[in-house]
Amino acid sequence: MLKKYLKFNLIFALIFILQLMAEYYDLVALKYVTKPLIVISLLIMLAMSTKLKGRFHKRLFTGLIFGLAGDILLMLVWKNETFFIYGLIAFLLCHIFYIRAFYLDFSSAPELDKKGARIAIVLCAVFSIGYYIYIRHDLGAMKLPVMIYTFVISLMMMMAAFRNMRVNKISFNLILFGAMFFLISDSILAYNNFVSSFNLGGLLIMATYMIAQYLITIGGIERQLIKREE
Repeated sequence: MLKKYLKFNLIFALIFILQLMAEYYDLVALKYVTKPLIVISLLIMLAMSTKLKGRFHKRLFTGLIFGLAGDILLMLVWKNETFFIYGLIAFLLCHIFYIRAFYLDFSSAPELDKKGARIAIVLCAVFSIGYYIYIRHDLGAMKLPVMIYTFVISLMMMMAAFRNMRVNKISFNLILFGAMFFLISDSILAYNNFVSSFNLGGLLIMATYMIAQYLITIGGIERQLIKREE
């Protein structure tokens, strides 16, 4: 797979490294260039590889566009604090379009892997509820928005897990781990913003976020539905 996407991987690796450098050394001008390029590069890769022919790839593409909007809004929070809530809404829509894309795979054979689905529901519910309870006292007026966001991203994680046995293994694994990294990234972001900021917090948030979007995009490109015998 690495050879298959060699040119793109080299470009994305360069963006990845430059973004982490910009974050670590607080190079604001570089951030303005590299942060939008994270998702722009993925949008180009997805469009070129799939031609956006099916509903799945169109929904994934739309999710990435909202992710790009979220990146830009969060990058400009220092200019206007309300951009944070707008960025949150943009990422909420990003997750909703990912959910809609993953649901297409689940609906191809909803009767499969019920045990795995139950495990995914329990694990996501325990984590999301437990983490929300842990940080809720520090959220202030953001309690409801964060609760809604937590529910949606947990649902995205569950829908990624529900694709099991319905798509090829490589696509399933890439998107599942991508969803996990997204959950980790947003959890660190919430802690860093609302509970206590810590050294390298921004670095960890961006690293896990970039990995998440990359894995979900490549997983979408590699996607093949498993045909069931009649």
